[in-house]
Amino acid sequence: MSRNAELVRLIRDRAGAEAPEFGLILGSGLGHLSAAVEGVAIPYADLPGFPQAGVSGHLPRLAIGRLEGRRVAVLGGRAHYYETGRADAMRPALEVLKALGCPRLILTNAAGSLRPDLPPGSLMLLSDHIAFAGTNPLIGEPSEARFVPMTDAHDPGLRHALMAAAGAAGLDLPEGVYCWFSGPSFETPAEIRAARVLGADAVGMSTVPEVILARFLGLRCAAISVITNMGAGLSDEAISHDHTKAMAPLGAAKLERVLRRFLRDSA
Repeated sequence: MSRNAELVRLIRDRAGAEAPEFGLILGSGLGHLSAAVEGVAIPYADLPGFPQAGVSGHLPRLAIGRLEGRRVAVLGGRAHYYETGRADAMRPALEVLKALGCPRLILTNAAGSLRPDLPPGSLMLLSDHIAFAGTNPLIGEPSEARFVPMTDAHDPGLRHALMAAAGAAGLDLPEGVYCWFSGPSFETPAEIRAARVLGADAVGMSTVPEVILARFLGLRCAAISVITNMGAGLSDEAISHDHTKAMAPLGAAKLERVLRRFLRDSA
């Protein structure tokens, strides 16, 4: 039996065989949302091959159960490229979601804003992304499935539904382009200026590899950024990981309202 098959059996033994309707990946400071799931929570340490997310502000466990009446699988933490030097660090977890029968993936992250109309505490729905980090999670994949088309990688139908949910919840959810930097150092002011010239609206250190992997696996996906800071050189605030964790709750409460409404209204 393959490792993924063993993991699927283990997860189904503990959480039941019903396929999740949605997968969720939670970013820095957002892991508490997994506690809202009515079901079971399995630590990544109990799932051989799962990423051992080593960044504070993440909750490394898989929660499977009901949220707003929908069957969900919530990844409370992620592994980042900067932790391992591997852009495909989240591939085993996403392969397991696919094997569980999950068709749709919603990703969240903490990000820095490049726009004055997106201050800390705002939300931004990703309309597209730029892989500025210069690597790809499918490097080394031997099959020709590696040539993944990325037009509409951020699924238009899911984006429309998320915007509708935000509107119903009385919240703004503007769209923008997310630019992936490798991290772990924050961007320089010159890099932020370059990202703005390229058309980016926010910057961060995650999400893009997972979107590429999700499309490779055939999952429909969408992503939302919680804005925790302005990009380097755009304000006087001191940027740090502690600052990111401190600011994330400002947007996390809004994000939870959007996600709950989205799940409640999803067909």
